[in-house]
Amino acid sequence: MKRVRALVLTGYGLNCDIETAHALELAGADATRVHINAVIDGSTTIDDYQIMVFVGGFSWGDDHGAGVIQAVRMKNNAGERLTRFVEKGNLVLGICNGFQTLVNLGLLPGLDGDYQRRLVALTFNDCGNFRDDWVHLTINAQTPCVFTRGLDRIDLPVRHGEGKFIADDAVLDRLVSGNQIVCRYALPDGSPAAGAFPENPNGSVIDIAGICDPTGRVFGLMPHPEAFNHFTNHPHWTRINQQIRRGLADPQSRPVTGIRMFENAVRFLGS
Repeated sequence: MKRVRALVLTGYGLNCDIETAHALELAGADATRVHINAVIDGSTTIDDYQIMVFVGGFSWGDDHGAGVIQAVRMKNNAGERLTRFVEKGNLVLGICNGFQTLVNLGLLPGLDGDYQRRLVALTFNDCGNFRDDWVHLTINAQTPCVFTRGLDRIDLPVRHGEGKFIADDAVLDRLVSGNQIVCRYALPDGSPAAGAFPENPNGSVIDIAGICDPTGRVFGLMPHPEAFNHFTNHPHWTRINQQIRRGLADPQSRPVTGIRMFENAVRFLGS
């Protein structure tokens, strides 16, 4: 079976491309870091790949808003190619700044199969500060999202200043009814954060941390799954390890790493 090929965007302030490529390789994909200009000018053919990842960072220094310039440049120069990429059944993942870019492009939420119209936004954190912390997430069991299959809860790090998800009530209602709200910020016991800070680090409405399109093949989230690529990335790993060594916890109690999301994508494309 041919290995799944993944394109990881890089360039102009993006700074999570190496971590993301590493996570994809751990998940069994062949990952290639490609400069955004190569996609824009067509020297890299995105149709040669099955996964495209818009990574975290601060594209163009987040000038004019997080992910705005990257979205404008890509929409004006490669917008039709991106839409065709999705329509062919490929996968698109946007992490943090990549999520911000996807909503600015209109690839999310993709209601009614429209991947051009912007319907939601990610804006400044309610706390007024950049947040660099770990959060608890609950996963919607009914979501069509390819990347979160089999997941119930997961801890992931966040690092953003503009992560507050907002949308009008009509759009929110459609996201809820269509199970497009993939993951939400939660308390340590898995109950809803209900807007409480710092569990909800940015003030996102109804604790939204990530959404998908109706097909489940386009997914964006603010937390960083690629940054939890090994058990020892977790802030409590030493405590958990000691509990396991002393027989006070089951080895299976180690937190699920973000690699599961990438494995789900590779498995979906290889099936």
